[in-house]
Amino acid sequence: MARYTAEHKSETRQRIVETAGRRFKRDGIDSSGIAAIMSDAHLTNGAFYAHFTSKDDLVANVLADQMRGFQATLGSAPDAAELEAFVREYLSSHHRDHPETGCPNAALLDEIARCDEATRRTYTEAMRLIVDDVATRLSPDDPMSARSDAIGLITILVASMQLARAVTDRVFSDEILESGVSNAQILLRRNQHQKSTHSRKRSR
Repeated sequence: MARYTAEHKSETRQRIVETAGRRFKRDGIDSSGIAAIMSDAHLTNGAFYAHFTSKDDLVANVLADQMRGFQATLGSAPDAAELEAFVREYLSSHHRDHPETGCPNAALLDEIARCDEATRRTYTEAMRLIVDDVATRLSPDDPMSARSDAIGLITILVASMQLARAVTDRVFSDEILESGVSNAQILLRRNQHQKSTHSRKRSR
C-alpha cells in the first residue's frame, strides 16, 4: 500500500507540473493562479501544498520539466539534416499557433527574466545543457568550437517565434517564420562547411 501511495503522489505531482506547463505557456506565469492550475488538473487547491511549497517552487519545477522536454525534441542523433528538420518544425505555423504544447523559451522568456533568482538559476543550468547538446550535435569531435553557433541557432529560433507570435498580420508572421528558417539554415550550413574544411586539413 505504501508503494502505491508513493507512486500515486509522484504521478499527481507530475500531473500538476505538466498541467501548469501548458497553462503557463498559454496564458503566462503571472496570469496563471494556483486555483486555475489545480482545476485544470482536476485536483483541489489544498492538494497543491502536498507537492509544492509555493508558486515559485512550482514555476522552478515546471521550467526544469519543460526544458528537459525541449531538449528531448532535438532528437537522438547528432546529424545536420535532423537539426534542419527540427528548425522547420520549430518555426512552423503549428508551433506558433499552439504555444501551450511548444517551447518554453519562446512562450515564457520575458517572464523568466522577472522570476526569483532560484528559478532563474534552474533555467540557466537547463539552458547550458541545451547549448552543450546543440554544440555537440553541430560538432561531435569539438563541441566547444560550435558553442557560439549553438547559442546563435537557439537565439534565431526563439526570437523568430516570439516575433511571429507578436505581430497581428498573419502573412507578415509567416514571413518572419520563413526568414528564421532561412537564417538558421545559413548558420547550420556554414557550420558544416567549417567542420568539413577542418576535417580535410586534419587528414592531410
